Amino acid sequence: MKWDGFRALLSVDAGQVVLRSRRGTEMAASFPEVVAGVVQLPDATALDGELVVWDAAGRLAFERLQNRLARRGAGTARAAQEWPAHFVAFDLLRLSGTDTTGWPYRRRRAALESVFAARRLSAPWALCPSATAPSWPRPASRPWAVGSPLRLPRASEPTACP
Repeated sequence: MKWDGFRALLSVDAGQVVLRSRRGTEMAASFPEVVAGVVQLPDATALDGELVVWDAAGRLAFERLQNRLARRGAGTARAAQEWPAHFVAFDLLRLSGTDTTGWPYRRRRAALESVFAARRLSAPWALCPSATAPSWPRPASRPWAVGSPLRLPRASEPTACP
């Protein structure tokens, strides 16, 4: 599945939120609805995912997302109301202070699903469909595509984070 959004890392520690692009650009000021949503997450948790905006028909609207980075102040709040962003979580990098990057993917995925279920996460959070689910379509040439080139570890491997 290709997500038409911005790849992002999100971390929350003692109420402090860091939301960065894969290149390290700080994006929290542009996405106040995502920052406000961290109250739903366990403290000392970090997620890897994609920021997306859906239009009224449920299609991804990259142009609306792209416009969000240029807005500040009242314009940011207005854009968040009009075109709210969602964080589609791919992976759990830290959970309640525990570094999970050394865990096999299946264990991290189970923990991520557990966080979503136990905490009943809702907007702005969305759980990416699992590439390991038996019903997940896997074209032979592209077993997994999420909008940014990446190599997913085998389910038995730990994550190699840069």
